[in-house]
Amino acid sequence: MTNLPGIQTLIERGALFVVNHSAGKDSQAMTIWLKRLVPARQLIVIHADLGKVEWQGNLEHIQSTIGGLPLIVCRNENKTFLEMVEWRGKWPSPTLRQCTSDLKRDPIDREIRRYLKAHPEFGGLVVNCIGIRAQESTRRAKQDPFRLNKRNSLAPRKKRDGSIIPGREWYDWYPIFELSKIEVFATIADAGQQPHWAYQAGMSRVSCVFCIMASRSDLRTAARLRPGLYREYVELERRIGHTMSMDGRSLEDVTGIPADDLRAAA
Repeated sequence: MTNLPGIQTLIERGALFVVNHSAGKDSQAMTIWLKRLVPARQLIVIHADLGKVEWQGNLEHIQSTIGGLPLIVCRNENKTFLEMVEWRGKWPSPTLRQCTSDLKRDPIDREIRRYLKAHPEFGGLVVNCIGIRAQESTRRAKQDPFRLNKRNSLAPRKKRDGSIIPGREWYDWYPIFELSKIEVFATIADAGQQPHWAYQAGMSRVSCVFCIMASRSDLRTAARLRPGLYREYVELERRIGHTMSMDGRSLEDVTGIPADDLRAAA
């Protein structure tokens, strides 16, 4: 676990630690680690609900594994993932992941700001914890696992009457940055928990059902598990003339599964 020297100081200062939870294995292992390190009164869990494009049972899985910690569920109230794709006329890409920024990061940041405002006992001090691991990719391995979030931090301000409007001190932290996938699953097992059901069904990752970053194997598995949603993605590709795959192959070409075959099977 990435336990930097400054973390203990932030705990002692009474910081709020926010656990970003997708229902995936990394979020689950991170929650287990944080519950051992941070007093429960300084912990909340937040989940960005993506609606029908995420796996069934996500919320129930989170609730059953966080041990009674406060849970906030947020969403983008203005658009869904598929609406966003249709409006833009193209899918997100690894370099322009609007799905992450618009549907996850921004709603989560909004709810953290609201929570801090409603709970002045934290003094605007927050550590936003995200389950990113270096082993996942070369790009992620180069990231800083602990940093000040300047975009969300605010200096204290003085009002005309001389009173002070408290500022906001916001850090982003990747607590399990150094863990391997084996260690993540071992952490879950050692805590007496089970990972999300989709792993046992054959998925290697639990994010969106059909993620732009998913492997061919995961996309094929997802197509069998969610045939109705698979058809919606295929039909949307056809309608907008743009494919999820960066190499221009259609989802049917990548998976080798014609949507009409699944329609007949259903």
